Amino acid sequence: MVPADHAADLMQFLDASPTSYHAVAVTAARLAAAGYSAVAETEPWDGLPVLGFTTRDGALVAWRLPARWGSGTGLRLFAAHTDSPALKLKPHGTHERLGSRMANVEVYGAPVLATWFDRDLAVAGRVVDLDGRIHLVRSAALARVPSLAIHLDRSQNAQFSIDPQRDLVALIGLESGSDLASHLADLTGLDPGQVAGHDLFLVSDEPAALIGTGGELLASARQDNLLSVHAGLSAFLAGEATADVQLLVVHDHEEVGSQTASGASGPFAAHLLRRLSAAQGLSIDAHHAWLNRGWCLSADVTHAVHPNRPERHDPTTWPALGGGPVLKWSAAMRYGTDATTMACWTRACRAVGVEGQVFVNNNAVPGGSSLGPLAATRLGVRTVDAGVAVLGMHSIRELSAIADQIGFTAVTRAFLAGA
Repeated sequence: MVPADHAADLMQFLDASPTSYHAVAVTAARLAAAGYSAVAETEPWDGLPVLGFTTRDGALVAWRLPARWGSGTGLRLFAAHTDSPALKLKPHGTHERLGSRMANVEVYGAPVLATWFDRDLAVAGRVVDLDGRIHLVRSAALARVPSLAIHLDRSQNAQFSIDPQRDLVALIGLESGSDLASHLADLTGLDPGQVAGHDLFLVSDEPAALIGTGGELLASARQDNLLSVHAGLSAFLAGEATADVQLLVVHDHEEVGSQTASGASGPFAAHLLRRLSAAQGLSIDAHHAWLNRGWCLSADVTHAVHPNRPERHDPTTWPALGGGPVLKWSAAMRYGTDATTMACWTRACRAVGVEGQVFVNNNAVPGGSSLGPLAATRLGVRTVDAGVAVLGMHSIRELSAIADQIGFTAVTRAFLAGA
């Protein structure tokens, strides 16, 4: 895929994926179009397709099996997550206040809350009916979290303080207008009485865009972590079969700790791996030997050095926008990278001629983590953490360099191929 095509495809993917459920639906559709067969995780896996995938809510695993599974068959696993920080609607959270219709929300993950004010917001996610059927939902822009005028609090520019319960309740219309339940019922074709539950989020309605004097920068919502999902999917679909099993794994709920059935701390990936090997007749001992021959690339965005606040970064290691994909390292093992997996990453970069960068924390500014240590702990697979550098991480709209995404996709393809 040439750079212009890659950028256009990435922006289309971002715009089509306002929630983890939509991201999995788009990913599944692309896999199916490429000849991958959907397999139900609720049925026994007696015979498996060479190219297949299975889904669970906002998570998905796809595989490409080798022509022959032997004693030396290895594993190349790409892992990412589909969720992003957001505002999630509470059940029955709509109410009227002072002539306005409001939607009560709870903070999901750790968004930069100041960036959510005065934005045109849509509602997106899933609605489940009384029969258990799932309906994906995405509205046009209909909500806004209004800020307070500067005339009513002139201290705001010097000290902006947010009370999540008081300040983040979103305005969705006038009291005389239609309620949210009726609007959602119209979007799904359901009677309001048929709606049994929902997982709905307020999301940015602004499309992805290329900005900068040369159009070299990407501005959009949910780059954390759809940049990684898109890179993994693109590399996976562009690759070919090797002597190893190749897996694309995308989890949900990383932004809230991964402690769910579809999160990286849950059993989804581990069960899938065992079911794959069992379908080939591997014993438990042979299964563990196979995992011990495996490598995992845990992909998540990382921090680019902030040009206005470089003191918040390590004083000598500054990954920059446009400087290439970034290896993530932590002495406390907040990332899965160690010397052996660093070598694996370096081989993949050199195989495609891509210059990489390194991210480390400022010792006085504790950084975040990733699903890499969780994957290594749950699966026992050697893991390296890497990704694309962004500015404004966890903002409603993040910034990255398209060249970095293209480079990361190329390295991911080399990694899956066994470089």
